[in-house]
Amino acid sequence: MTDDDLLRIQELRTEIRKHNVAYYDSDNPSISDQEWDHLMRELRNLEAKYPEAYDPTSPTENVGGTPSQIFAPVQHAVPMMSLDNAFDDSELDQWVKKIERRLESSTSISEFCCELKFDGLAISIRYEDGKLVQAATRGDGSIGEDVTHNVLTIRDIPKYIKGAPQVLEVRGEVYLRISEFEKLNKKAEQLGEKTYVNPRNAAAGSIRQKNSAVAAQRNLSFWAYQIGRISGGPALESHFGTLEYLSSLGFPVNQNAQRVTTGKEGLKAYINEYRQKKSDFDYEFDGIVIKADSLQIQEELGATAKAPRWALAFKLPPEEQTTKLLDIEVSIGAAGSATPFAVLEPVFVGGVTVSTATLHNSDQVREKDVRPGDTVIVRRAGEVIPEVLGPVLDKRPIGLPQWKFPTSCPSCGADLSRPEGEARHRCTNYFCPRQVRGRVEHFAQRTAMDIEHLGEQTIDLFVTEGLMNDVGDLYTLDFQRIQSFEGFGETSVNNLQRAIESSKSKTLANLIFGLSIPHVGRTNADLLAVSFRHLDLIIEASLDELEAIEGLGPVIAGSVFNYFREPKHRALIEKFRSAGVNFAGPVIEETDNTLEGKVIVVTGTLEGFTRDQIAEAITSRGGKSPGSVSGKTSALVVGSNPGGSKLKKAEELGIPILDEVEFQNLLMSGEIDK
Repeated sequence: MTDDDLLRIQELRTEIRKHNVAYYDSDNPSISDQEWDHLMRELRNLEAKYPEAYDPTSPTENVGGTPSQIFAPVQHAVPMMSLDNAFDDSELDQWVKKIERRLESSTSISEFCCELKFDGLAISIRYEDGKLVQAATRGDGSIGEDVTHNVLTIRDIPKYIKGAPQVLEVRGEVYLRISEFEKLNKKAEQLGEKTYVNPRNAAAGSIRQKNSAVAAQRNLSFWAYQIGRISGGPALESHFGTLEYLSSLGFPVNQNAQRVTTGKEGLKAYINEYRQKKSDFDYEFDGIVIKADSLQIQEELGATAKAPRWALAFKLPPEEQTTKLLDIEVSIGAAGSATPFAVLEPVFVGGVTVSTATLHNSDQVREKDVRPGDTVIVRRAGEVIPEVLGPVLDKRPIGLPQWKFPTSCPSCGADLSRPEGEARHRCTNYFCPRQVRGRVEHFAQRTAMDIEHLGEQTIDLFVTEGLMNDVGDLYTLDFQRIQSFEGFGETSVNNLQRAIESSKSKTLANLIFGLSIPHVGRTNADLLAVSFRHLDLIIEASLDELEAIEGLGPVIAGSVFNYFREPKHRALIEKFRSAGVNFAGPVIEETDNTLEGKVIVVTGTLEGFTRDQIAEAITSRGGKSPGSVSGKTSALVVGSNPGGSKLKKAEELGIPILDEVEFQNLLMSGEIDK
C-alpha cells in the first residue's frame, strides 16, 4: 500500500463524513448525489484493495447519519439498511449474476419487484394491536429519532388499522409533492423567509421539527414500501404480495410498483420506461429499486454490514443544462489539498438553481479544457452541486486563454506544490487557517475528542479572530472574549467550556485519532493505545518498536514515528500536557496468558465490551488484536454490524468465526472450539 493510497483513504473518509452530516443531520446537502456516489465508490474500491486499512467508523461501514439529540432515540428491532447502487446495464447484470451465484439452487432468478426510488425521508412506523404507537427516522440504521408527533400529522398514514396483526412495523418514505413544494417556497418568498432547495430537504426538515404544527402545515405525503417486523400476521411469500397486503390495510402504496417475471430484460424494460416518465409525476424519484421478489430468496441471500444483497438501487441519469463558467477558484482542504471548483452563472437544472461545481484537480480541468468565459454543459446529479461535463466549443469566444493552476494558496499565500505521484496540489503552510480549521473539525468529531457545541461556523470564527493557531489552543481559549461575539451568550459559552473541559478525560485512543496523524484511523489508534498504554511511550518509541506491533504495518509505523519527530507536533503535545489532557492508556490487570500466541480480530459491535475493552481483553491475556484479517489470524469475532471485507476474507482463509458468547469462552479457556 502506497502513502498516497492511505492518504486518499483518510481524505475520502473525512470528506464523506462531512457531507453525510450536511445531508442527513442538517438536511442541507453540500454535494450532489452523483458526486457522493463517486466518492463512496472510490473509497469502497480502495478499502477492498487494502483490507489492512479497515476502520469500523468508515462511512462504508455505517448507514445514514447520526441521530439528533433533540429527539428521543429509537432502537430499530430490525436495522434500516441502505442500498447498493448500479449506474448502468453492465452493473445491473453483474448484480444479478452475483446473487444467482450465492443461491443454493442452480436456476436463475426470473421474478423481481421494481419500485420507484422516492426522494424523501425514510421512516419506520410501529403499530401495536392496530394503533400507531411510534414513528422513527432511519438515523444511523440501528438507532433513529422518535418523530411520532410529526408523523401523526400526515394524512396519508393511518392512525389505526382494523384487523391488523399484533405488531406491525411499516417502512416507507415521507415526501413532499412538487406542487406543495412550490407553494411552500412561494409563501416563504412572500414572507421574506429562507426557501428550501428541493422537496426532499423540505420534507426532512419538516419531520425533524420539535413543533408538530410545522409538519402539519406542510401537507406531507407517504409511500409504504416494506414491512420491517410483523407478529401475528399472514404468511407472506413475496415482496409484491407484501405491497398488496399493506395496501389492503389502508397504506398508500405507489401504483407504479410492478412484479417483473422476465428476468434482466424485464428489469431493463421497466427502467427505460420510467426513465422516459421521470417528469410525469408530482413527486421526485432518482432511480428504480429492484428486489428479489421471493421472501425466501431474500432470507437466503441475507445482507452485508450495510445493505441487503437481494436489493439494488438503479440510479437514473441526471438532467443537463448549459450555463456560463464565470471563474475557476481553489479551495483548501484540511490536509492542505487544493481543489479547483467552478463558479457558474446560476442555472435551473432539474428543479434546482446551482452556481458552483467541483472540478476535483488540475488534471480534470486540463482534460475537460474548461476556461472562465466558456459556455459549459452542467449535469444535475443530485440536489445541490452539479457536475461540469465540458465546454460547448462552438460557443467559445475567440482567443479565450486556458486556465492555469495558481502557484500560491488563496487562504494564506503560501506556495502550492504537487508532490510527485499525487493528483492534487497542496498548501505547504501547516498553519494555513484553512488547514487549522480542518484539523480542529477532525479533533472535535464524535469518534475523536467528541467536543459538542463546536461546529464548523464556530471553528471558522475562532480561527479568523486569531483565537486558535492549532488544535492545542482549544484548551486556552479566551472565553471572556468569546462571550462578546454575536450569538455567544452566557449559556452557550458555558456549554462549550464544559464540553472542552470534558474532552480532557477522553481515552488515549480518542486523542491519538484526533491528532490527524497521516494514515492513522480509529482502529490503529486503538492498537497504539493498548500496545503502549501512554502517549509519551509512543512518542519515544523507535521505528523498530512501532513496526513490531502486529497489524500496524511499516507505512503507518513510519507515519507515527515521523509525526512525533516534528517540532511543531511536539509543541502541540506540550500544550495538551499543560492543559491536563489524558495521556494514559487503558489499565490492564494481570491475567492468565490464555491467548498467548493467538491473533484475534474483532469486527462489529459487542454488547459486553467497548472498543478499548476488546483490545485490553485480548492483549492482557497474551494475544494480539490487529485491525485486519490475515493468514496469521487465529479467529475472527463477529458482533453486530460487522465489516463485510473482514468476514469475507476470514471465510476465504478458513479462519474460525466466533460470536460474542464464544469469544467470552475463548477469553476464559483460550480454546477455539471450531
